[in-house]
Amino acid sequence: MSPSEIRVGLTFDLRDAYLEAGYSEIETAEFDRADTIESIEKALGELGYQVDRIGNIKQLAARLVAGHRWDLVFNICEGMYGIGREAQVPALLDAYRIPYVFSDTLVCALTLHKGMTKDVVKAAGVATPDYAVVSELSGVKSVNLEYPLFAKPIAEGTGKGISANSKISNPAELQRVCRQLLKEHKQPVLVERFLPGREFTVGVLGTGRKASALATMEIELLPGADSDVYSYRNKENCEELVHYKLLPMGKLRRDVESLAVRAWRALGCRDGGRIDVRLDDKGQVNFIEVNPLAGIHPEHSDLPMMGAMVGMNYTALIGNIMKSALPRCHAAVRAASLAA
Repeated sequence: MSPSEIRVGLTFDLRDAYLEAGYSEIETAEFDRADTIESIEKALGELGYQVDRIGNIKQLAARLVAGHRWDLVFNICEGMYGIGREAQVPALLDAYRIPYVFSDTLVCALTLHKGMTKDVVKAAGVATPDYAVVSELSGVKSVNLEYPLFAKPIAEGTGKGISANSKISNPAELQRVCRQLLKEHKQPVLVERFLPGREFTVGVLGTGRKASALATMEIELLPGADSDVYSYRNKENCEELVHYKLLPMGKLRRDVESLAVRAWRALGCRDGGRIDVRLDDKGQVNFIEVNPLAGIHPEHSDLPMMGAMVGMNYTALIGNIMKSALPRCHAAVRAASLAA
């Protein structure tokens, strides 16, 4: 099938729509702006695809019940409720046997839980800081890790729940921060050994053995930023508080990207996304977390920024993501024709 023969549905959570419905800025922090949707739609159109805007999971469900179908769905829905919120649209599409772009139901559910994600990468031999999961305040007493520590909600993104207080120096601070996070986010807290070294994010494109690193970007905090942590405040005000720079080729970049790709493959991620890594006190690369549904705003999101740094424009980036997903689309079409 040529692109012009492929009807692509576009699923997304539009931030403005949720804000108008009364949700807060922090609740909608991971959702997409209108210009992100417009940019994806434009890029897919430039690549020759037929594009149909669907919207969020409820809008998708209504369309499916009404009998609408697509050859492939470009899914960037983050979801609102539950530990498996990022897996809800993939699960619904699986039920209707409609292929989609980005990671599958299992991966989206697993990787939203930062503790289970670390279990998988650690079992695969990928270095990651020692950690504990605090599900209730009494569990703080069972944390047996060397200070300083770092605490964050177990199933949030975009720096939600991360602040200058996230770096923890003693048991009293740990108790206070865990109490606050448990109350505010109503989910367990991941507590891990704090790594004092440089922080990077790696863009990854492809699936399985075909997955490879696009680029590595260093995250450098500027004066006035929350020190030592890539916090929600730092991310929301990144133009003033953060400097992003391409990590030059060399041993460090090879080590960083090798670890990122191993983690990506171990987790079963698909098509495109990001792996965040940090150096420990000995300069060794450690896995921090994965984003299989990475932000994709053409100017402000890390993955497109890395593409631009290495000469890959936005349309080409979307084209590479689609190239990874298309075999699943073709396989579904062949299966449908055989069943007919």
